[in-house]
Amino acid sequence: MKQVLIKKGCAVAEEIPVPQVEAGKVLVRTVNSCISIGTEMLRMHASTVPLWKRALKERDKVKKVLNMVAEKGIVQTKEFVKSKLEPGAPVGYSVSGMVLGVGAGVRDVKVGERVACAGAQCAYHADVVNVPRNLLVKIPNGVTFEEASTVTLGSIAMQGVRRAHTTLGECFVVIGLGVIGQMAVQMLKASGCKVIVSDLDSARIAMAMEHGADYAIQPDGTTDAEQVVRLTDGIGADGVIITAAAKSDAIVSTAFKMCRRKGRVILVGDVGLNLNRADFYEKEIDFFISTSYGPGRYDSLYEEKGLEYPVSYVRWTENRNLQEVLNLMAAKKLQVMDMVSKIYPVAEADAAYESLKTASPKPLMVLLSYPQEDRQEVDVVTIATHAVQKEKIQLALIGAGGFAKGMHLPNIKQLSNLYQLRAVMSRTGTNAEAVAKQFGADYATTNYEKVLADDDVDLVLIATRHNLHADMVLAALQAGKHVLVEKPLAINAEELVKIERFYRENEKAPLLLTGFNRRHSRYMQEIARHTSARQNPLIIHYTMNAGYIPLDHWVHTEEGAGRNIGEACHIYDVFNFLTGAKAVSVSASSIQPNGSYYSAKDNFIATITYDDGSVANLIYTAAGSKEYPKETMDVFFDGKMIILDDYKSMKGYGVKLAAIETKGSEKGQFEEIEAFGKAIKAGREEPIPLWQQLQAMQIAFAVEAQI
Repeated sequence: MKQVLIKKGCAVAEEIPVPQVEAGKVLVRTVNSCISIGTEMLRMHASTVPLWKRALKERDKVKKVLNMVAEKGIVQTKEFVKSKLEPGAPVGYSVSGMVLGVGAGVRDVKVGERVACAGAQCAYHADVVNVPRNLLVKIPNGVTFEEASTVTLGSIAMQGVRRAHTTLGECFVVIGLGVIGQMAVQMLKASGCKVIVSDLDSARIAMAMEHGADYAIQPDGTTDAEQVVRLTDGIGADGVIITAAAKSDAIVSTAFKMCRRKGRVILVGDVGLNLNRADFYEKEIDFFISTSYGPGRYDSLYEEKGLEYPVSYVRWTENRNLQEVLNLMAAKKLQVMDMVSKIYPVAEADAAYESLKTASPKPLMVLLSYPQEDRQEVDVVTIATHAVQKEKIQLALIGAGGFAKGMHLPNIKQLSNLYQLRAVMSRTGTNAEAVAKQFGADYATTNYEKVLADDDVDLVLIATRHNLHADMVLAALQAGKHVLVEKPLAINAEELVKIERFYRENEKAPLLLTGFNRRHSRYMQEIARHTSARQNPLIIHYTMNAGYIPLDHWVHTEEGAGRNIGEACHIYDVFNFLTGAKAVSVSASSIQPNGSYYSAKDNFIATITYDDGSVANLIYTAAGSKEYPKETMDVFFDGKMIILDDYKSMKGYGVKLAAIETKGSEKGQFEEIEAFGKAIKAGREEPIPLWQQLQAMQIAFAVEAQI
């Protein structure tokens, strides 16, 4: 399918794999999409700015890059940054179309229905989009696809008007008469308000007057407020809605001056906010920010998980705003087509964007149209045709997120003697295509089954969200593929039992390796060289100063299963590795935080005893200082002691260690992939015995039950 991407100041319609319908989402074939001159042209301009100039404005990101260099080295950092900058940015946030498929859990939408969709994270300029249920509404009779494709801009305007708390007979000023300003004018008139408009463009003022505005002022920077006070019989406006975009602070200052005492100013656009206290203090003016489409915006539980706000508590959510915009169109109270200068086929997206930059007079809005003839949407896009090198392991990456792009793929690239990258699969087609191009894969896909059906694929590397791991592992094993899966192997005991049963019932099963990389690091290998010759049990004390992650982050949800299962399992594997023994008991306790900032689930102590007499203790906390190392370990045995400092250095007492010291934390990710490749090539067992992989997760589940 075609999707528009912004690359270095140009709009490019590229061929990417069609998305797969997901639970809680709806697959939509796009008929029209709307290009707004404001938001999208800003993104296009940003794509032309050199990296060093962007760095000066986003110094926090520069700091992250420098930290990454120190932690992971220049090579991996370069590949990660490249993956962020080169692929191009998907654009679009308002579309209309027909329902192609309905995901699990969506019961009120049917295939074939006409719908309008919103969302900068999903409603792209693309032939097919995959949209969460709460960001989709049905198109009423009498509303065309062209009209409905502007629904997002309409909801932005509507939320601004709602924040104004209008009453019949009030007078409002609208500053900035782009698409959103024009829509706000019509909505204010539908609410029974008088409307004064202001814009530098006389043609836009004329259009606003046609849309029902009562008065207009020509802004001159000095008499704007006076003009409004004069038009309101010396009272001042009841409120001002700012839909303009400008860096100047003067717009907000002028808006305050336009208002009567106890008036209100609503900011919808993006303007300078260096406020002068006297402008609003003396008249006790209320200043409101209007957030995009309405309540629910930027709430992942609402937008991604489908959590609806009860209508008795939140009357107008973003979904209800979207629907009401279409209802206004159906009632002929909101006119939008006179703002559309032209409709371009998606194949001519570059011309559409160019018109927004160069046309005179400058268009308010253009639409894209998409071919509707019967066509087979493909979920596999060929990137290159390389000869399959049978002497190398043919690898498919499943899940092309930040860790895979910044760690696994650069490592695989360095191990080109072992691996050939065959495929990249990601639920986001643009990401799959971009990563496949960057790292030289043969094809990109959004369909996991297509990868498993590929006879040339020997190994799948699964780096998806945690809740998908177990099912994907089983499917790959059943398809005869070796599997390297990022931790955790499973998120509950039932999933783990299924994997264990597979190996019990299949003597010649493919190899499975869970991404417990720490045991493969040079540091841990050196420690094990000494502890393996011990005469007595080990005492191991490990501290993971994990750092705080907000509780609404995905790692704490059902997708991540929490930090004990999702991350602490790494350390349980370290214990398994150093002891080489069976766990016989697990005990754990956690703090009970005051308030809801911290969670007991990532502030706990776990103690594991082993059948060789060893005792291992983990302190896992999100409440520690960033100044302290993230991971430290003390190992005691036979009158000796080894201290590991964050996989950067180690020190032995009573034992002579090999001299290893690194600038960044070397946690064995490269060595892990190298060892697995060699095992596959040599027909050996996996580098981590299966029973230890299972035991690490069993310990995690036992801890989880106690914290």
